[in-house]
Amino acid sequence: MRLGARSAKDPAETASVDIRRGGRALAGSYLYEGDRLVTGWHSHEMHQIEYAVSGVVEVETASAHYLLPPQQFAWIPAGLTHQATMNAHVRTVSVMFAPELVPRPGDRARILAASGLIREMVLYALRWPIDREDGDAASDDYYRALGHVVSDALEHEAPLSLPNSSDPIVAAAMDYTREHLDEITVDQVCRAIAVSERTLRRQFSAAVGMSWRAYLLRARLMRAMALLAAPGHSVGEVAAAVGFADVSAFARAFGQHCGETPTSYRHRVRSDVGR
Repeated sequence: MRLGARSAKDPAETASVDIRRGGRALAGSYLYEGDRLVTGWHSHEMHQIEYAVSGVVEVETASAHYLLPPQQFAWIPAGLTHQATMNAHVRTVSVMFAPELVPRPGDRARILAASGLIREMVLYALRWPIDREDGDAASDDYYRALGHVVSDALEHEAPLSLPNSSDPIVAAAMDYTREHLDEITVDQVCRAIAVSERTLRRQFSAAVGMSWRAYLLRARLMRAMALLAAPGHSVGEVAAAVGFADVSAFARAFGQHCGETPTSYRHRVRSDVGR
C-alpha cells in the first residue's frame, strides 16, 4: 500500500489520508516493500504501529525526527501530522487501529523496543488487510487484544529520536549538522549560519533542552545504526562516515548509547531479518 498523491510536501499543508479506502474495519494491516519513498506530510484518523522487518525508516513530526531501524516499532497516534522516509530495500508491516482499540495512546510518536510477542502478533495480523470492506468478530477481538499489548509497550521507549525546533537559528544548525556528520565542528556550524558560538549554545539549549554537542553525538549514532543495518559497510567505514576517527571511541560511544557493540548490533538486526 502506498499513500495517495494528496500527501503534502509542507507540514503546513497536511493531507488527511483515508487508510481504509472506504472500508469500515476497526483495524487492519498492510505490507510495504519497495525502494526509497518519501510519503509527504500527512495524518490519518487511525493509530499506527509500524514494524521494520528490514531496512531503515525515518519518521518526522513537528517536534522530532525518529529513526526506525530493523526489528523495532514506530508508534504514530491518530491525528499526528508526520512524514516517513522509506530508505532503499525497506520492508515494513503496519497495523492501523481505530482510536478506541488502544488505551492511553499518548499524543506523540515513539520508537519502541521490539518484543517477540508484539512482533509475532503484528506479522500474524497481515491476514486482515486494512482496506477490506468490513471487520468481523474474530479480527476485532484479535486487534483489541493487540491494542492492549501495544498500550503497555508504549512505556518502553527507545532513545532513537532527535528533537526538531521552530527556532530558525537552531533549525538551521540542526540541518547543517546532520548534513556534515563525517567532519564538523561548532565553529563550522556558526560560520555556516552566521551566528556566534555563544548565541548558538544559548539558543540551542533553550530551544531543545540539550547542548549542540549532545545533539551531534546522538545524530552520529543514529546515522551509524542506519548504516550498520544496511549491507556493504564495515564497522570502520561506518565510524568514519559519522565522524569518528578512532574505531574504539566509536565502539565505546555506540555501546553507551545502544547497549551493545556495533558488531553485535549489526549481526542482530541482519540475522533477524525474515523471521
